[in-house]
Amino acid sequence: MERLAVSGTGFSLCAVPDSRKSTPHRLKPVPRLTKSQMRIREYTSNDFQALRRMHAAQGFGYPLPDLENPMFVSRLVLEEDADDIETDDLEEAREGDGREIGSRELIGREVACGDSPPESSARPRSLPLVCDAKSSRVTMAILQRLTAETYLLHDPAAGTPRQRWQNFLALHAAALRDAARRGLDDAQAFLPPQIARSFGRRLARLGWTRDPWPCFSRRV
Repeated sequence: MERLAVSGTGFSLCAVPDSRKSTPHRLKPVPRLTKSQMRIREYTSNDFQALRRMHAAQGFGYPLPDLENPMFVSRLVLEEDADDIETDDLEEAREGDGREIGSRELIGREVACGDSPPESSARPRSLPLVCDAKSSRVTMAILQRLTAETYLLHDPAAGTPRQRWQNFLALHAAALRDAARRGLDDAQAFLPPQIARSFGRRLARLGWTRDPWPCFSRRV
């Protein structure tokens, strides 16, 4: 076995004979998922419990959205073979950082799906429950909800500042009604930095809120 020894020049690793049978220590390889181990597909209602479990485990503090809302125009889930996931969980429990994890704690990490088959007597109780009969479970999802990015264009030379503000209020109310009529739940507005403070205060009085979460955008 390998032990840490102290020499005059510092610390070094040295091999010390041991009466017990020893095996060489190897770094755990990082598994690469193949197409047979990983599948990306459309979300179904049978996946809801798995997504609710993942949402709760993240602990970000926002409510789980209504996944049946038609504004979710894209709902994709990734599922992996449960045998590979369960093996990794058990190896981490035994070899992770020296801590021993009991079978009860392993069970507590997973929640059975509502459509999970009943647990059979041949199934080890220390293994997480899977969510379908194909020995696979959902481990990730990306949900894309339709929203609206709002643009305001106006002629700064048209009328007085008071008149422009009154006109904006009328157009703002009409735009909200039009968005609701089209089925939108909310809208986004990105303010130029030079007017973010002054115009942002006016928007706040109209019910707009500044999102504390940083926003990232990408072309698709």
